[in-house]
Amino acid sequence: METWITAFFEIISFGAIVVLVVLGLGIIASMMGIFNFAQGEFVLLGAYVTYLTYSIGLPVAVGMLAAPIVVGALGFALERLVVRRFYAAPIVAMLGTYALGLIIRELVRGLIGGLYLSVPEPLGGSITIGPLHFAVWRCVIVIITLLVMALCYLLLARTSFGLRVRASLENPSLARASGISSRKIYSITFAFGAALAGLAGALIVPVFSLFADLGIRFLIQGFVAVMVGGVGSFAGPVAGASVIGTLSAALPWVITPVVADVLVFVLAIVFVKFRPRGLISGRGV
Repeated sequence: METWITAFFEIISFGAIVVLVVLGLGIIASMMGIFNFAQGEFVLLGAYVTYLTYSIGLPVAVGMLAAPIVVGALGFALERLVVRRFYAAPIVAMLGTYALGLIIRELVRGLIGGLYLSVPEPLGGSITIGPLHFAVWRCVIVIITLLVMALCYLLLARTSFGLRVRASLENPSLARASGISSRKIYSITFAFGAALAGLAGALIVPVFSLFADLGIRFLIQGFVAVMVGGVGSFAGPVAGASVIGTLSAALPWVITPVVADVLVFVLAIVFVKFRPRGLISGRGV
């Protein structure tokens, strides 16, 4: 019984990480009609900013607060300088963001020398309930993810900015005719998605360590989760992330991890084949 409860906790905590990554990826895909293939490297940058802050003697928590700000600012700059030129050609946009991600990854690889670098957890130890032990930091990740999800929903559904975002999503031409600057909305949306990825990287670096390929796994899982959940709504990517995150964390408990990864992708492909709009979506994937 204790093993099953521990496994359930591990599944929930890993699923929370995937949700954080997919939130940003899904918002960008829904709003702008492109998949940001640099999202995994934004996760890597969030982890690197946290490590860099810690390495100069500041508390890890300071780095975790700085990571989404720094990565969000970089995302804003990249959207203004590069990404916005590709909106008319989504395939070119995917290739362009992939190239940006590759540049970022190799720059970080050069800076850290291809090593695996550790960062301590801001809150260490475990919570003991009878014979069970739960890592405090993984509990914090779950709580922060729930808070971020709630704040994102309130921002998009209960604010004037969220109304402009949803208007630009539903009917860009009418939104522009109504005086809404879609260019500004797109820049802010891309920066916001990048900031969420930076926050995810900051939170997971104490768990997974810092290495140059950290973001690749989460990019692939995030991409699959968006396809399964569907674009065009807030709930779609979250639902997809919950499904993919749960499967990715649960299957290795019963089969080998390599087979588990392959099986997750096969199941996702089969699902999208029969339901191309995803679980919750206003558009086709």
